[in-house]
Amino acid sequence: MIVTATTGAFFPVANYSPEFRESASGKLGGSIDAPRVDNYKKCSICSLQIKANSQASPHVNGSNVCLKHDHRLNIDPFGQGKLMQDGFVFRQSFSIRSYEIGADRAASIETMMNLLQETSLNHAKSVGLMGDGFGSTPEMSKRNLIWVVAKMQVLVDRYPTWGDVVQIDTWIAASGKNGMRRDWLVRDSNTRDILMRASSLWVMMNEETRKLSKIPGQVKTEIEVNFVDLPRVLDWDSKKLPKLDEITADYTRTGLTPKWSDLDVNQHVNNVKYIGWILESAPMQELEGYELVGMTLEYRRECRRDSVLQSLTSVLQNAVGNLANSSNVECQHLLRLESGEDVVKGWTEWRPRFANREQ
Repeated sequence: MIVTATTGAFFPVANYSPEFRESASGKLGGSIDAPRVDNYKKCSICSLQIKANSQASPHVNGSNVCLKHDHRLNIDPFGQGKLMQDGFVFRQSFSIRSYEIGADRAASIETMMNLLQETSLNHAKSVGLMGDGFGSTPEMSKRNLIWVVAKMQVLVDRYPTWGDVVQIDTWIAASGKNGMRRDWLVRDSNTRDILMRASSLWVMMNEETRKLSKIPGQVKTEIEVNFVDLPRVLDWDSKKLPKLDEITADYTRTGLTPKWSDLDVNQHVNNVKYIGWILESAPMQELEGYELVGMTLEYRRECRRDSVLQSLTSVLQNAVGNLANSSNVECQHLLRLESGEDVVKGWTEWRPRFANREQ
């Protein structure tokens, strides 16, 4: 469960005009370009305008960069993403590789979640908020604080296929008194169609005591300048699910254990791995004609290298296997330790594959 990402909590945030907010909520793939002025040139990294004869204009790999940010420290010289919308939205593009697709030639949900995570960490690095930890800021590292995900919600319109290039925009915003929100918007770089939307809630935890922590003032000061007042890309799913246990579950998988490759640099299981474990008990043979289009995960407890887990699934709508029935299928999931403590509670929605084929 422990995966760090630079985000934040109850701070003053940038407030944009209605036109910008509309662009972010409805068509965030675009950016606000600076006016073209002959006497100015664009920073090769963040696209900010630089006066052509400005004094001591720094360079990165021979390209002009602006003096507003120390890009020599904050940006990947190989072009892995860039800051947009006055530096508050981070954008990165990825090509879907052959080893990231399944039998249907489409990217898996795990592939897409890994890309979201990679974009988040590169966002943190691009604004200079990478300390000694995996996504922890310098002030967080001094205090042994890390970000932990509390909730994740994903909606998929279409999965990219082998060779497609996807463009991911991500940003962070305040959430309540002691949390933060990170959103993602995924587009097809060629068609500009929205492929996926995702929103997450994060809280801070002390890595030594394993207890949740309030955000220290020094960390607030460090992070709040990167928060933006943009609308959520999707509304939180508030449905209440019935209790799920070994009696009410339709399918159960036991004896699940982390592998070395499942751990992150903090020696904790990567949060994307939980998705794979949840799907271990899903009736995949019956769901072969379906694709996952919606998912909500609530993280309750961390999982470590020596943990042994059980995966339970209950089918909430019994249309599974009946492709003549075009209705979606909903499943409830529970990942728990063998000792009984809940690790992740989840809900998934599956759509018949033919329902999304182009006419």
